[in-house]
Amino acid sequence: MDADLMSFNELSGSIGARCISHSSASGFSSVSIDSRKTGEGSLYFALTGKTNDGHEFVEDAFKAGAAAAVVDVSKLDVFNLAEIAKKNKKDLIVVDDTLKGLQDSARVYLEKFPALLKIGITGSCGKTTTKEIASAIISNEKNTVMNKGNLNSETGLPLSVFEVRSNHEVCVFELGMNRRGEILEIAEVLKPNIALITNIGNAHIEFFGTREEILKEKKCIFKYLTKTDTALIPKDDEYACTLAQGVNARVVFYGQDSFDELENTRSLGLDGTEITWAGEKINFSLPGKHSLEDALAAIAIAREVRVGGSAVKKGLESVKPLFGRLEILKGRTTVIRDCYNASPESTAKSIEFCDSVEYEGGKVYVIGDMLELGETSCNAHSELGKQLYASKADGLFLFGSEVKAAASFLESKRKPFFFTDDIDKLSAALDGYVKTGDMVLLKGSRGCALERLTGMLTEGNNVS
Repeated sequence: MDADLMSFNELSGSIGARCISHSSASGFSSVSIDSRKTGEGSLYFALTGKTNDGHEFVEDAFKAGAAAAVVDVSKLDVFNLAEIAKKNKKDLIVVDDTLKGLQDSARVYLEKFPALLKIGITGSCGKTTTKEIASAIISNEKNTVMNKGNLNSETGLPLSVFEVRSNHEVCVFELGMNRRGEILEIAEVLKPNIALITNIGNAHIEFFGTREEILKEKKCIFKYLTKTDTALIPKDDEYACTLAQGVNARVVFYGQDSFDELENTRSLGLDGTEITWAGEKINFSLPGKHSLEDALAAIAIAREVRVGGSAVKKGLESVKPLFGRLEILKGRTTVIRDCYNASPESTAKSIEFCDSVEYEGGKVYVIGDMLELGETSCNAHSELGKQLYASKADGLFLFGSEVKAAASFLESKRKPFFFTDDIDKLSAALDGYVKTGDMVLLKGSRGCALERLTGMLTEGNNVS
């Protein structure tokens, strides 16, 4: 079993919880919020979700090896938790709210590493890629930990914090949001020393109403910075000045002309970008202007960490595309799989990139719904229709329900397109249209799951 991360007494005392002890275990070696993924010696947090209540699975967690469970005081009698803990000879840590208990626990755990340089990244798009690139660069010189995938939420970030160990010198964490107050909550857990915002766009505008409200939420990443800390702000973002106002830290604006070492950039199309940095040629494999913007954001972070030019080169050249984020997949067609998520900004950038690529075959754009846009959805999809009309696509395929507004615009302009909300019909239509050697863009929100078309497009097999 791994060594304990914290003792139960230390944790309980730090977060003001009550400990009911029935075991001989002194502490926990890992953390879980899923009883199915709970391991020996772990601490299970019983969170209450929209569909499931983790308190129902406390006994399952105990049987899977959890040494203790953090539970809500109001659920003790409802689920007979005291008796369950006694029967299984396990411990309970009782709090007023288990989500806050998870966040508080992560905060006090992180405070055990005062020498750790903490980096936080947020923004409407590009934050995951920026995090991956920054970590790839910095890890060449310093022992670095980052949150895996997109574990960046009210629960994901606290869980990621428990991956920090005493040998780590730097942590690089991204902060996401789906509701008001979420960035502030997880910024309080992390308390970054360096905080970067990639951009302010329309992603999740359904929950916030306006971009100004999104800005207010994103700016909360700067809330816990001190005068010795650094806020990194994209100089070309239209909200750059607003983001800088009232920040109680050193403010640094970053962009393509911010680095003396950056001598030149040259697009290699689908093969990425050639970057000349301090006289060195760097082959950066992630294609597109927006990937280059993410790289520059990562370099801005790395410069604050004071890593050398060789680390920048090694890091940039080691980065590979993440699933659904501008992946280039070659088969009977060349598929640009950029369907992990979609906002008006990221969709426009994907279309702009595909338009810019010099390609011998035909260009086919498969565009799915941009979700979570709320009342702005109709206008945003209508604008998408205008972009598609002006694009260099030879074939247009629209999928979903929200994208109907784009279809209506294209129809008014008598622009040929195919529109459906049935994945099998979309697959069949594409199968009858695309030719060997075509380039196919897949762009849509996660809910569209356009990656289901990959096999059919690369290997000729219809979607399952």
